[in-house]
Amino acid sequence: MTQMNYTDSTRVAIIANGKPQSRRVADRIFKALRDDPDFYLTKRNPDIVISIGGDGMLLSAFHAYEKELERVRFVGVHTGHLGFYTDYRDFEVEELLRNLREDRGEKVSYPILKVSLTLSDGRIVTSRALNEATIKRLEKTMVADVLVNHVLLDRFRGDGLAVSTPTGSTAYNKSLGGAVLHPTIEALQLTEIASLNNRVYRTLGSPIIVPKKDLIEIVPKRVGAYVLTVDNKTYHHRNVQRVTYEIDQAKISFVATPRHTSFWQRVKDAFVGEEHEI
Repeated sequence: MTQMNYTDSTRVAIIANGKPQSRRVADRIFKALRDDPDFYLTKRNPDIVISIGGDGMLLSAFHAYEKELERVRFVGVHTGHLGFYTDYRDFEVEELLRNLREDRGEKVSYPILKVSLTLSDGRIVTSRALNEATIKRLEKTMVADVLVNHVLLDRFRGDGLAVSTPTGSTAYNKSLGGAVLHPTIEALQLTEIASLNNRVYRTLGSPIIVPKKDLIEIVPKRVGAYVLTVDNKTYHHRNVQRVTYEIDQAKISFVATPRHTSFWQRVKDAFVGEEHEI
């Protein structure tokens, strides 16, 4: 049976990584929704994006639809290691399908990061990050002024700097010694990457939490080649004049179902595990 009238149907995109288990789960969901008149399967202008794999796959799905965030809601199916963005395991497909059929459009929304790169020729390149963005210098130690809300806070020397969202606070930020933030907090976190701290050079030396209204600016003080990452994307630029970071006006939204796992439960599962009696 082929759907003909889909104007009132929920438009669903299914995206999976190349692993066999992910492909099997995607095929199972596709067959279940294909002949359901309440759903229309399409990659164009979806209402719901089902990401199958892990956090990396959901990052890719986010960037594929980052210009449609006002419309799109995401839901993740986990087929590998523990993921912070996945509400369902691969053996919970029937529960996912049941919840999708009972869905009434409710969502849970989290802030994302807007990155603006200004080059010396005046060009401005903007992008969005769900987790974090970093800047590093290739050839030598990076020297850069750090401004928060237009106040010169620090002159940084070291490998680089990272700015993360609350949802990204459990990713690279945590490995840099940053704090874990609840994803509903509209704030950014700036962490240092291997800073130089001695009797000659000194940095703040600790992560800082920046509220929504404040802008973070990083102004490199040396000409050279820089590597900028935005989530799982990497860019190389020369003659970077400045990079600014702020909370984006848009948010990422997830399908709010009974399976949308508590953030603190995810933190426990990922980093603490089960309690054991001594």
